[in-house]
Amino acid sequence: MSETRNEPAGPVPGHVETKLEVVIIPVADVDRAMGFYGSLGWRLDANFSNNDDWRGVQMTPPGSPCSIIFGQGLTTASPGSVQGTFLIVDDVVKARAELIARGADVGEVFHFEGPLRVSGTKGRLPGPHPERRSYGSWAQFSDPDGNTWLLQEITTRLPGRGFSTDVATLTELLRETETHHGAYESTAPKHHWSAWYAAYMVARERGRTAEEAAADAAAHMERERA
Repeated sequence: MSETRNEPAGPVPGHVETKLEVVIIPVADVDRAMGFYGSLGWRLDANFSNNDDWRGVQMTPPGSPCSIIFGQGLTTASPGSVQGTFLIVDDVVKARAELIARGADVGEVFHFEGPLRVSGTKGRLPGPHPERRSYGSWAQFSDPDGNTWLLQEITTRLPGRGFSTDVATLTELLRETETHHGAYESTAPKHHWSAWYAAYMVARERGRTAEEAAADAAAHMERERA
């Protein structure tokens, strides 16, 4: 399968960050949904109501920068119509066991033969990916309304595919940053390495190539000196 690379927003003047922060989940029974997601350990961030025909509840999965909102009068989407929303875990077997212990009905771990499909069972083979490849192992569960969630195991992220704190990925990124900073430092005015490192690493996590990230970091230092 070929890969298409769109130009992501890096730390460049004129680019506006657009961060996905909330996903709407349509439910029929707000209290039932709140109890279900709360039992999974999701944090309750807000529970607002106008005591009439509107209510909004916001909850956040452990460790997630993105939250969900559900309630009454929020959406005309049918309860249970949101299918295959990803929840990223570093060990799908362990995550599945924990969710089951918390009362979720999580299906068996599987991997895909062929392309990703978020509904149905076509192409799903039992067990984790044979090589336990990052991005390759999955499990699925539903909330009481039938909205489905896919656990995806990611142990090492591909460059530019979102922030990751796993040791292997961060070590590789730090070494790469050190190498490129050395080339910059040899000709640059006196500066503190931390500012260049930060600009470079943020650019790489946002999908910039190593060369683009180095240029972005240099531009950041120029702005700092201005």
